Amino acid sequence: MMQAPEVKSLPIRLIVTFLAIVLVVFHLGLIFSGLTPNLVSRPIHMALALPWILIIGTRAGEGNQLYRYSGWLLAAAGIAACLYIAINQSDLIDQYGFLEGNGQILMASVLIVVVLEAARRAIGWPLPIVAFLALMYGLFGQYIPGEFGHSPMPLGSFLGTLTIAEGGLWGSLTGVSVSVVAIFVIFGAVLNAGEAGQGFMNVAAAAAGRLTGGGAKVSVVSSALFGSISGSASANVASTGAITLPAMTRLGYPKKLAGAVEAVASSGGQIMPPLMGAGAFVMVELTGTPYTSIIMAALLPAVLYFFAVWIGINAYATKFELSGIAEEDRPPLRDVLITSAFFLVPFFVLLWGMFVAEYTPQYAASLSILAGALMLFINRSLKAVPSQIIRRFEIAFNTAARQVAMIASIILCASIIIGVLSVTGLGVKITSLILSGSSGLLWPSLLLTALACLVLGMEVPTTAAYVICISVAGPALVESGLEPLQAHLFVFWFALLSTITPPVCGAVFIAAGMIGEDWLKVALAAMSLGIGLYIIPLGMIANPELIQLGQHPIEALLVACQVGAGLAAISYGLIANYRLPLRIGLILGGLLIVFVRAMF
Repeated sequence: MMQAPEVKSLPIRLIVTFLAIVLVVFHLGLIFSGLTPNLVSRPIHMALALPWILIIGTRAGEGNQLYRYSGWLLAAAGIAACLYIAINQSDLIDQYGFLEGNGQILMASVLIVVVLEAARRAIGWPLPIVAFLALMYGLFGQYIPGEFGHSPMPLGSFLGTLTIAEGGLWGSLTGVSVSVVAIFVIFGAVLNAGEAGQGFMNVAAAAAGRLTGGGAKVSVVSSALFGSISGSASANVASTGAITLPAMTRLGYPKKLAGAVEAVASSGGQIMPPLMGAGAFVMVELTGTPYTSIIMAALLPAVLYFFAVWIGINAYATKFELSGIAEEDRPPLRDVLITSAFFLVPFFVLLWGMFVAEYTPQYAASLSILAGALMLFINRSLKAVPSQIIRRFEIAFNTAARQVAMIASIILCASIIIGVLSVTGLGVKITSLILSGSSGLLWPSLLLTALACLVLGMEVPTTAAYVICISVAGPALVESGLEPLQAHLFVFWFALLSTITPPVCGAVFIAAGMIGEDWLKVALAAMSLGIGLYIIPLGMIANPELIQLGQHPIEALLVACQVGAGLAAISYGLIANYRLPLRIGLILGGLLIVFVRAMF
């Protein structure tokens, strides 16, 4: 979990908290205030995020004076440009994406530079480099001979499309960040600031602690619950891992297994309904599919993923004779009931709002935020401690602001890439390349796309990798015969591979560091435990009914049982201490069960 920034000076702490409150109130206000022009809400969204990335978020290792002053300068320039667009939005709309005069060209250039630098400071070089190369292609692609060149574009038109129209920085992707992602991030921050995290742990310990391999299974259950609201594998490892990793070590678990369990379970949080992190809401916008339909489609694959992890833990438990958690170490029923209320009440409000009252997801989430905020006034002893309440709200506001700003920096930078792909036609050309490279056949197209997702996901966060991959490969997959939602779920799952797959496996690195084990050993164990992450996306293609729980529940459940049996065989074949021929037979048999329809 991302914590509030470390500040020692009380005045600075008050200023930081005030900025966080403004950001949170603005985004909640948008939900309750009705329609706001996109060229007002989206630039202000960026303006509120910039101080958190460029000033407050300065890391200690980069804390030299020049770095700090440049952050202040870039933040001031970026905020001024954003406010210029918000104030003049009615006039800018009439320009139809064409900049007028050197002043507007300068303003557009400032916006792009600030977005690139904000993304670099937030998540490192890879995504800004991809965006910069896309910009260079847009500016100079007319000099590229052959099919991959494009017609010359006036500078005012190119930059204007990206900065004063709704085709670049202020496109639909940023709209999702403003109106949906930010709300659910605030929801997660409010829950995590109180007793909800302990509630997840207590429920998991009560449900799975007594079972064979119970320590690992507690990690799986708690990480699935926590990850469904955090949407970040790394944040999940850092928070739940602080409790589960020492617990597994005390029970005698091999360190590589303990780290792998936490990394794999935490990665699964991003695919676990009802929230699924930011990706689900981006998918809503890109596919036009209702949010409820997406979570119904994603439910069975996510359950199968954790089922495969569960089976893998059973195999390891047999191999290493792993015990459950002793009864005296499990939480008493009273603690379970009290702490679980801290997340069940807000979740009940959320689900009631979406499925009973039929509010929009963001409106239902706003109501659940208010319910969660009320729960911050009491602790697990059912007492109200003023200093504790103040600290909880401070953490909730500051954590929400940091995470909203982080996601905004990613989405704004990715929006530059999407805008260039659209305005130059490069996306269509890449689609044609994929189709020609795969001879128009579905499975070769899937394998090419999976490879692209894996490579790109190693360099950029999951959501950004998903957005970029689906933008360039999605049309090719649809033309090859997939339904749009199938294509999006396939790409989203494979964009997640990099959390446990070397050489860049963020969740594994964090878990290995926390438990003091060689990261490669943890990664290899994680890949065997998380085999479902590699198999299930392909299984969704071979068995389309798997994502049709809402439309055809009986068929979907039957197919889920089939795929689950195959995954169990594969998982045992990879992990269990059987003779090699039997292990190979289990793996091949499992693959046959999962892909029987595709093979025949």
